Amino acid sequence: MGAGVPDGGEGRIVLEYERGTVRLLGGGGLRGVPHAEPDGREGGALRAYGMHYAEIAAHLEGRGLDFEDRARDLVPSPPMRTEGLSLRGYQRRALAAWARASMRGCVVLPTGAGKTAVGMAAVARAGAAALVVVPTIDLMEQWAASLSGHLRADGGGAVGVGRLGGGDAEVRAVTVATYDSAYARAAAIGNRFALAVFDEVHHLPARGYRSIAEQLTAPYRLGLTATLEREDGLHSLVPALAGGVVFRMGPRELAGGGYLADYTIDRRRVDLTPAERSEHDRCRSAFLSGMRELGLGAPSMGSLRRLIMMSNRSRAAREALLARNRAAEIALNSSAKVEELRGILAGNAGARTIVFTQNNRMVRRISDEFLVPSITHRTPRPERREVLDGFRSGRYGVVATSKVLDEGVDVPDAQLGVVLSGTGSGREMIQRLGRLLRPKPGGAAATIIEIVSRRTGETSASSRRMSALARGEGGGGGAGRRAPA
Repeated sequence: MGAGVPDGGEGRIVLEYERGTVRLLGGGGLRGVPHAEPDGREGGALRAYGMHYAEIAAHLEGRGLDFEDRARDLVPSPPMRTEGLSLRGYQRRALAAWARASMRGCVVLPTGAGKTAVGMAAVARAGAAALVVVPTIDLMEQWAASLSGHLRADGGGAVGVGRLGGGDAEVRAVTVATYDSAYARAAAIGNRFALAVFDEVHHLPARGYRSIAEQLTAPYRLGLTATLEREDGLHSLVPALAGGVVFRMGPRELAGGGYLADYTIDRRRVDLTPAERSEHDRCRSAFLSGMRELGLGAPSMGSLRRLIMMSNRSRAAREALLARNRAAEIALNSSAKVEELRGILAGNAGARTIVFTQNNRMVRRISDEFLVPSITHRTPRPERREVLDGFRSGRYGVVATSKVLDEGVDVPDAQLGVVLSGTGSGREMIQRLGRLLRPKPGGAAATIIEIVSRRTGETSASSRRMSALARGEGGGGGAGRRAPA
């Protein structure tokens, strides 16, 4: 919202919360209130997003203005401490950096490095009502169990942990909510918490989800992620919503300290079959011709977004988009990849292996052909739990999955990851790599093998995600040792 406005009327200033916003009513001295705009429904009143509450209250106090603060209605919460939670050195440094930044900012650590422990310690440090926002119901349950197990009131009793999501709707001193449930309830509960913890904070800038942060009055905010950067650039909004990055460590640094396994990445190139090559090249040519005829130029994120928008009303755009998708499908699901996977599995018998793909079609093919269990977004939760338990116990040695295991699920340790297909996102690659990085017996390294179809768009996508790893994009550190291509 905008800058300040001229003074309102006479009388005492009142600060209120109303459906995700704070309102300032009455009183002189409202000139220059940060982020506030005139409230058209009431003369002289101002309104701002709830997230500006602390700055507005500090502004009024700093000017020595008399005001009545009715904006916050915090859930009653006892002072808290953690029990049975021992932080590693880097976790303590991350918590200290967050505290020095006025308990506001983001901590970037690889998957498996214990971001949840940092979050729980932050809840205890704030010692007030806290809302933890997570992407999935599985993560909601994991966070709730961890908080219940480690948080205690100073007097020794348990701290109540509520849930919002999956049919639960209970607000307590510490409440864990999915992003979807927080989005639906933010206007109603936005003034009830002093601390907001955003797990997988890279989701927060998305359209819709960002309104969660905008409507909360919580002055203390912590973002947790392995990979902050987004391909659409919306990560630039995170500092305003949750605070900037206050601490970052990458996989290489943590592997060097013995906290995570070291790793190698092996890229293997395969050829399409003659029939696949002919169909791929025909579709790719039709796509590029369509882009030129539509005046969209060379493919890029921006031009592809424009093509998708145009496809709703233009037959030529729709045909170009379908041709592009068909070419990508051929490259992603080539028969040569399945044969390469066959050799990899035969040569690594006994290694606990996760096979990652971009779509469910290839997951089903792998599951059927190699007789291994699979997990997709359509897999019922009980079946997903059974597969992961079997993988953990060793009953299953290989699991095939689409993007559903990239984040938000507690995945048992694996020694080998095979990437059959993916996007050009560095975040996706870092998340997948993180599934392999728990320390191994004897200090053994993890291996990730990437299979890429030659002379297709997969080659550039692979280069982009490898460049992101090399830069430490979103995860800090380096990209580990790279096997020859």
